[in-house]
Amino acid sequence: MTATTAVEPGTAAPSAAPPRRSRAALLTTGLAVALVLSALLAAGVGAYRIPTGDILASAGHRLGLGGHPLGRVPESVLWNVRLPRVVLALLVGASLGCAGALMQGMFGNPLAEPGVIGVSSGGAVGAVGCIVLGLDSLGSWTVTVFAFATGLLTVFAVYAMSRSGGRTEVVTLVLTGVAVNAFCGALIGVFLFTADSAAINQVTFWQLGSLSQATWGKVLGVLPFALVGLVVAPLHARKLDLLALGERPARHLGVDVERMRLVLITVVALLTAAAVAVSGIIGFVGLVVPHLLRMAAGPGHRFLLPGSALGGALVLVAGDLAARTLAQPAELPLGVLTALIGSPFFFWLLRRTRTKQGGWA
Repeated sequence: MTATTAVEPGTAAPSAAPPRRSRAALLTTGLAVALVLSALLAAGVGAYRIPTGDILASAGHRLGLGGHPLGRVPESVLWNVRLPRVVLALLVGASLGCAGALMQGMFGNPLAEPGVIGVSSGGAVGAVGCIVLGLDSLGSWTVTVFAFATGLLTVFAVYAMSRSGGRTEVVTLVLTGVAVNAFCGALIGVFLFTADSAAINQVTFWQLGSLSQATWGKVLGVLPFALVGLVVAPLHARKLDLLALGERPARHLGVDVERMRLVLITVVALLTAAAVAVSGIIGFVGLVVPHLLRMAAGPGHRFLLPGSALGGALVLVAGDLAARTLAQPAELPLGVLTALIGSPFFFWLLRRTRTKQGGWA
């Protein structure tokens, strides 16, 4: 009887694996298709509507695949206004989604998100300081560059302050991030206290998050950092799966936990700082998307990292479309929409995590 019992689990495991893999493949395909359809819809819908057929014809003409150019006005609207915004939403959403999945995998906690290590608040200090002090040494790129630089510096400061004896404890890292976030908030308050009305309005708009200033220049500014992060992150999927067993078992299985954590924190910093620099603070994407996908297809990072990038891109493309069409001719701040949706989900997630043991895996 004992032998029979031992055989049954061994034979059941292989048959249980394919459904999970097929579910992940199905989800990946579904997300990719939904993202393409959402991007086409976002490119065509607005104050000046452009049919999908015309979008494909114009794109085909520019790529040398046939098609035809549109009139002067629709061609300008499509390529100078709509497509830069759609592509920027795609890059920012993919960066935030992937960064959130990395943070949750590194910390072993579904409530982790990129802002925990100070990158968003650090970027906000740079942007707010730049706006209030009236700095314009880099022209229209000044706020973006300052936000990116201070976001990166804040993350590395948090990491350096949380190290002790050549190691970094997760709890110490999180608590250091909380303290640094509070300090950055105080600095922003000081800047706002000394700012005039025009600067306060500009800071408020930036902090609420928006893609209304999207240009091809900003797309090219984000692209290299997003590509590096989105390529490097999946290479650590197996190590993150091993880390889920615990730090000690992961070390016994050959994972250099400290080195991996440093690499992935750098990746998260690059992804999030680049996103925050061009879009302002957009919350909850890195929290909500990875957790939903984990619930749907399990905790395996081979699917979770690229899936979160696709899901984050889909959420932000659809959210930006809603932000600029729901209250026409006015535009809703994108960060407000993501917070309105993400906050109730975050509350539900807290309740679920508290009441169900092991619920996040």
